[in-house]
Amino acid sequence: MLNPNPLRSALLLAPVLVSLAAAASCADGGFTPMGIYGPDDRQESSAVKSPVVRSWVDSTVALFQAGSVKDDPEKKTSALTLKPFEKAVVRMPDNPFGGTPVDLCPEEPYKGQSKGAFCSGSLVAADLVMTAGHCIETEEECQGVKFVFGFAAGKDGQPAGSVPTDEVYSCSKLVVQELDGKGPDFAIVRLDRQVKNHTPLRVRRSGAPPAGTPLTVIGHPVGLPTKVAGGASIRKDDEGGFFAGNLDTYGGNSGSAVINSATGEVEGILVRGGADFEYDETRKCARSVRKMNDTGRGEDVTLVANVLEHIPDNHKPRGLDAPMAGGALETLSVASAGSGPF
Repeated sequence: MLNPNPLRSALLLAPVLVSLAAAASCADGGFTPMGIYGPDDRQESSAVKSPVVRSWVDSTVALFQAGSVKDDPEKKTSALTLKPFEKAVVRMPDNPFGGTPVDLCPEEPYKGQSKGAFCSGSLVAADLVMTAGHCIETEEECQGVKFVFGFAAGKDGQPAGSVPTDEVYSCSKLVVQELDGKGPDFAIVRLDRQVKNHTPLRVRRSGAPPAGTPLTVIGHPVGLPTKVAGGASIRKDDEGGFFAGNLDTYGGNSGSAVINSATGEVEGILVRGGADFEYDETRKCARSVRKMNDTGRGEDVTLVANVLEHIPDNHKPRGLDAPMAGGALETLSVASAGSGPF
């Protein structure tokens, strides 16, 4: 992905610690550090049992640099350039204003899993993807991005090295983009064709979510295969075009849809947050930064109200009550599940 404005991206990242993927992609404008709040609620998409949440996963898209996706016309597949998640960039005592690549601590979740995405997004209309404005800043950058559905881990814990070419889309047009480092941060992309076999997510059409609203986020932390994280909520409501929540997210989650766990509607777009990793001086390794649910800066989410005029209201509502065996209904509620409707 091209980036005619690397300084702008660097300024967004400078105040916080970043993952190795974030540092490597800083010039691509693709990562803004996040963090873990309370228990790490991330899980593989394959572990999700709720059919409704699985449908949310199905609407999630991974953003890859075009050069990292190679089509094979004969096999009708597209190979993805991936690398193992083994290091993170952290601030060291002797270099507090810079970053040094350090091996991950042994217990770090998903260590060794292959990664490759630089941002996340979601399908909000038949040919429209919603993501963060710092992920795609210009029309030129948009033309250098591939939008990949189905980038997820398999039974062996690793993603496949390729996906069906039908699951890979290109940018037709950057419909709208805004980037305010202290406010809204969003982009809407029109794809090169309508998406098949994936249903657009519903978005909130009126009002704004209050503090305490239960949240689920789906995306690609540090560029990893799709992860689903519930157990979160809004800590501070409308802060001037965005809200703050205690979402378990990392760089690479930028652009992820943040969904109301109780209604199934998209409340916003994950855009920025606290530090991802810190240096463990005793063990000489990098570990995830962890905070209590009510501490730390929180993760900023651009309100979907900022982009409503660009998203047609022409898809059917997706109900939250899924029929179960024997005619029973499974009502999705974080109150009963504790960590989301999974």
